[in-house]
This record gives sequence, C-alpha cells and structure tokens, in this order.
Amino acid sequence: MKYAEVRSGKFLERPNRFIAYVETGGTVEKCHVSNTGRCRELLVPGADVILSVSRNPNRSTKYDLVSVYKGGMLVNIDSQAPNKVVIDQIRDIPGFENADLIRPEYSYGSSRIDLYAEEGSKKMLMEIKGVTLERDGLALFPDAPTERGLKHVGELKDSLKEGYESYIMFLVQMRGPEAFSPNYDMHEDFAAAVEQACTEGMKVLAYDCVVTENSVSLGEPIDIRFRGHS
Repeated sequence: MKYAEVRSGKFLERPNRFIAYVETGGTVEKCHVSNTGRCRELLVPGADVILSVSRNPNRSTKYDLVSVYKGGMLVNIDSQAPNKVVIDQIRDIPGFENADLIRPEYSYGSSRIDLYAEEGSKKMLMEIKGVTLERDGLALFPDAPTERGLKHVGELKDSLKEGYESYIMFLVQMRGPEAFSPNYDMHEDFAAAVEQACTEGMKVLAYDCVVTENSVSLGEPIDIRFRGHS
C-alpha cells in the first residue's frame, strides 16, 4: 500500500491515544494517531516521524501520524495498514495462492474476522494483528492487554471444529526483527491462548514488512517463538 502524500516531522507529545503534536515545516500540527496501542518506546519527544496528508478537507486534523524512526529502523504504526497489506498481497501467502474468493470483514460468531477466503470447498479465516513493539530483535504482540484479541483467538479455535482452516497473522510493521513472540509479560492469557490454539490446529503466521516513508508491503516470514520452544 502507498500513501499519496507524506511529510516528515518531529514528535512532540501525545496527550491522548488519538492525538499527537508534531513539528513539521516550522509549525506545530495536531495529528491523528490511528494506533491506540501504547507505542511508548516509539513515540518519544524528538523522534523523527512521517505524516500522511489527509484527503478529507473537513477533518479537524489534516495529518495522520503513520511511521516513526526507531534508531535507523522505520516502524509503521498505521493501524489500518496491516489489513490493507495482507488483503492486497494475500495470494503471496502459502495456503491462499489459489483462493477463489477473498472477503474482508467477515462475520463469524460474535465477531468480525478480518478475512474470509475460499478455495473450492475449503473455507479459511484469518485474523490480522499489527505488531509495532520490538525488543532486542524480537517482535512482540500485544503492547497492551487485548481482551478483543483473546476473544478472536477463541473464535478461531472454535471455527476449527466447523471445518474451517483458521489463521492468525502477526504482521510486524518493520523490517529487522529476527523472530516474533506473543507478549507473555503483557498479556499472559492471550499468549497462552495463541500457543494452545496452535497445538489444536490454528495456523500462526508472522511476517515482517518492507517499510518506506510512503509505502508498506509484505516482507518475509519470520520465526515464531513460544515460551520454552520455537
């Protein structure tokens, strides 16, 4: 996916989950932040950031904060990017190469699962989680407790009994981490649920991304590490 127009800036502060103040072009701008995660290790005063220019003239904020430099690594924090990237490039992912039907935002149980696909009589579900937290080469999700994520894992596990092939995709919104792990320290129940669902047949995928200042695309699969084994 590509951003039509971007600008660089310096992050100043984030007074709440949805708003950030950024210095760009010699002025201070109030910017929208779509990622409601903590992003504490990324959004630090003085960080170099990338803003996408909104095409909606009626919005109170004309910029979206979409990427942050962490050292020499550019991290995309746009919460809308993971679904767009995966859905646009779904046929590059093993198991989906020959899908006859791709449908985003599919109602299943009491949730909307990010992607539904069919190949002949085979039915597939995929939930997509964007990952922006990295520590010492290890990408981690979540960066805050996620009851919604826990619910999705439970429903994906239930779908296995109904004959679906079920996937959870952890899309690491940067290039560089050598592996991914559920974040046991942040939300142990979610991490344990992912690990258990994997043993019961849910497929767990982790890919990195190629991130530039005006684009994000699917990278390569990276290793997945569960507690005690890889």
